[in-house]
Amino acid sequence: MLTPSDILRIPYTPDLTEGGIAYACRSLPHTYDRMGGSPFDRLRRIVAGVAVELAFRRHLAQQSIPFDIKGATPFTDPDRYDVSLGGHRCDIKSFLITHRDQITLLRRDLEPALKAPALVPLDQYSRDGHADNDLYLFAFLTGLIAASPDDMQKAAEAGQPTHLIHTMPKTWTRPHHWNPLGALALKSESDETLMLEIGGQDSGREFMTRSLELPPRTRVEVNADFYSLAYVHVKSRPRGRFGIHSLSRKETYLIEPVAWSNIWVYGMDIYLAGWISREDFRRRATLIHEGSRVFQYNLTRTKNLAVPVSNLKSLTELFERVRGWAESGSGERSELK
Repeated sequence: MLTPSDILRIPYTPDLTEGGIAYACRSLPHTYDRMGGSPFDRLRRIVAGVAVELAFRRHLAQQSIPFDIKGATPFTDPDRYDVSLGGHRCDIKSFLITHRDQITLLRRDLEPALKAPALVPLDQYSRDGHADNDLYLFAFLTGLIAASPDDMQKAAEAGQPTHLIHTMPKTWTRPHHWNPLGALALKSESDETLMLEIGGQDSGREFMTRSLELPPRTRVEVNADFYSLAYVHVKSRPRGRFGIHSLSRKETYLIEPVAWSNIWVYGMDIYLAGWISREDFRRRATLIHEGSRVFQYNLTRTKNLAVPVSNLKSLTELFERVRGWAESGSGERSELK
């Protein structure tokens, strides 16, 4: 049974958000949104999840806790494990907390986190390729977002970083026919020069990007081997429409000024709560129905299995075991009791 003192608080740094954004953008052709809602919400969840994973790895390294990342999640398989401890595959489930009252509450008292459910989406749990001695690790990330135009403007005026993006529709991101897009003609109706990046895949489905300056009301062609286009990223929000024309598709896609959003996550604190084996989770979990109100979400958007966070086991104890296994040379898949 966990207590508030068992929850590990680790610091958050902006480079974690940068790493999360890099992953989120490259994963666009391969991920789907089980939770519904805005594509930008999905991207921010990915950014937060990867940021927690990177912070967790950094914590392990700083504490000299042996770990392996050979099986870390590839872009094409977003729900596999993240790291391995003592031969046990670890799946980190993190929850982004953005409501200011909840952030203040957690900074003052971690007891509410213990009462929260440790959630695993049912469709993730039901997939093949998992073993009973795999581990679920649960964490909370507190942080703010600036998603509305007003909030984006305030963040920019305050000198805060932003990452403005527009995600392309499925017909561009995952086209039915894998043919070259040909020369891409870009044009903006804005009165200012835009610094932008476009990202997609080449003929071999490898991720690729191109960066360029786009002068006001000037057509600029990009000749590259794009077969799909996943997103457009701009340094500052355009005040006019932005258009992309594919020569081979004979199609123009227009982005309105309101169709950009900021996926930067302004992280504050990461709380590593605890762990449980997949076997124990299966025996103890109860079903949380879609549309339920929980600490992490006003309404859950998918069915989840859950145990109370208070029923998890201490990560400090787990880390000591991992160190002991490494020192004794007990090898892979050391037994957990």
